[in-house]
Amino acid sequence: MAQFGSFALILALLLSFYTLFAGALALFRGPAADRLAETARRAGIATFIAVLAAAVALVISVLNNDFSLAYIRDHSNIALPTAYKFAALWSGQEGSLLFWALLLSAYAFVVRIRYRIDVKLTAYASVILAGVQFFFLLLINFAAHPFAVVAGAPPADGNGLNPLLQYPEMVIHPPMLYLGYVGMAVPFAFALGALIMRYPGEKWIAITRRWTMIAWLFLTCGIFLGAHWAYSVLGWGGYWGWDPVENASLLPWLTGTAFLHSVMMQEKRGMMKVWNVWLIFITFLLSIFGTFLTRSGLVSSVHAFANSPIGGWFVAFLVVIAAVCLFFFIKNRSHLKSENKLESLVSRESSFLFNNLVLLASCFAVLWGTLFPVLSEWVQGNKVTVGPPFFNNVNIPIGLFLLVLTAIGPLLAWRSTSFESVKRNFAVPAALAVFTAIALIIGGMRPWQEWANFYSLMAISLAVLVFASISSEFIRGAGVIRGHTGMGWAASLVQLTRRNTRRYGGYIVHYGVIVICIGFAGAAFNQTNEQELGYEDSMTIGPYKLVCLKYTQDDTPNYGSELAILDVYKNGKKIDTMYPERRFYKSSQQPSTMVANRSTIQEDLYLVYAGRNPDNDRPIIKAHLNPLVSWIWAGVFIIVFGTFIALVPNLPAGSAAPRKPTPSAAASVTSGNGSHGAQVASTPDKVKVGQ
Repeated sequence: MAQFGSFALILALLLSFYTLFAGALALFRGPAADRLAETARRAGIATFIAVLAAAVALVISVLNNDFSLAYIRDHSNIALPTAYKFAALWSGQEGSLLFWALLLSAYAFVVRIRYRIDVKLTAYASVILAGVQFFFLLLINFAAHPFAVVAGAPPADGNGLNPLLQYPEMVIHPPMLYLGYVGMAVPFAFALGALIMRYPGEKWIAITRRWTMIAWLFLTCGIFLGAHWAYSVLGWGGYWGWDPVENASLLPWLTGTAFLHSVMMQEKRGMMKVWNVWLIFITFLLSIFGTFLTRSGLVSSVHAFANSPIGGWFVAFLVVIAAVCLFFFIKNRSHLKSENKLESLVSRESSFLFNNLVLLASCFAVLWGTLFPVLSEWVQGNKVTVGPPFFNNVNIPIGLFLLVLTAIGPLLAWRSTSFESVKRNFAVPAALAVFTAIALIIGGMRPWQEWANFYSLMAISLAVLVFASISSEFIRGAGVIRGHTGMGWAASLVQLTRRNTRRYGGYIVHYGVIVICIGFAGAAFNQTNEQELGYEDSMTIGPYKLVCLKYTQDDTPNYGSELAILDVYKNGKKIDTMYPERRFYKSSQQPSTMVANRSTIQEDLYLVYAGRNPDNDRPIIKAHLNPLVSWIWAGVFIIVFGTFIALVPNLPAGSAAPRKPTPSAAASVTSGNGSHGAQVASTPDKVKVGQ
């Protein structure tokens, strides 16, 4: 299989080069080279087949325990469960780069088979994607070859997979993250192609927006699956530590989020064209930067691969991409001239502009903090570490300000909004937020005691503000539909959402964001207790009492384990038995923890078997009480649901529910200063909900 896989990778390299060269030549020659362009498109499709064949060959080699391959020797072993053997494809540097190339070729395959959407623009995008493919295939063939053979006789068994990766979520977390990273190449290709050809109209931005939404969704899932993995496996009681590689995944998410908001200004008003093009360019550059950061040895991280010489390849690639983008921007910048100007600071346009500025400020702060140790070492000769306090102090206020913008934005109209309109629509949400803050203070929250309490109070109160603001939009629009069709509230809400899936799907995504923010707010009230716990000993944390029943051991072909059996009491009543575990993996000779977590909507009781005291051999149990963590994971599901809704096409106007009989032939209700909110125009056969 090694020879077959190597041949498939060389073939893929040649095919991607032909797609790049022949495709670029066909674009230069114009319609006279249509046949050449078609051969380039088919070569691009064949590239996917060749890379897929190489990936399948590597997976088969892993499943067959072919330890003659260095990659399999280093990342698998005979006793490794089958699911983790499959995950070995992306568990090491060489395999993960092959997986990157596979996903990129799959995305490009979809683009090329859908070329009739816009033949010329797709041709440009195909050539640009081929250029990116060619780089990664060069890297795989000559710098990080996954089919390299070990010298001498192959070992009888492999070194095993990193214990931290032997967890179910690691089978799906890296693919999701890679789908997000790699997926950003497609909107980048369309945006750069549109700029190069000075694409007329705004069709390219609609194509780019949908691809960005798909990649953004995968990246969101990947980030939070990684957070859940860190929470469940690392045993430190947290889910986000501002680790450099964690930050690298957040950076393109921030700029991608900014693009998905500002793109509406280009579609509606022909504004922010330069912003949107550069947001896409920067998002892709940050995706490549994140891939570089995990492989260069530039920073230390539990998530990073071993130090390797391929960092220089990525630096060169980043420089080339940035130079190409800058060249064509300077050459064709006149094509990106805005059609309208900002007319009022109290308008929908200004809210999007502020949203972009704040997201980019957060992106810069995270990037600066991530690279500061490296920069300080270059300048001063010693590495100055930037820890979580810096990131929290900068990004928490930014996040709170974003919540304010999220609440105000839906209530503003395009062009300009009167103060009376804002006052009328904002009064109830603001009152609910103030009432929430007062209720939390009466309930025992003391924001004046420390900043963490203040931030939590603000986060929950502003979350209520956003919830009320968005809900008012749903209620207003559904009320209009209900009044003109006779449908119930539930049916009217469904009808409203289906008539403008992008807008109301986005509102559902915002619901998910505020649920996550409430989950984050709980971190201010985390409690921790650590204690040596012998037989029948007990410890307390918050309202819980933990009683040790016994310790037991187990042995499997892959690892040996020791676990504690603890009864959990709350207010004197037994409510559960928990089993924190510590494993020792035989092949890698490394330990790992398996957290026991009792999660409710209110709080998580999180137990770690931390090992034994080396002085007296007594077991040590570490307990964490983490409020509201389950809200974070619930919020992610809401975001996924909302994004799916936003991707669904709108219900055709003629498919709307029939209007209920009324004396008037037509009625119209408008909210939000006449240009936003719900607007319904009725005829005997249709109901229209305006944007």
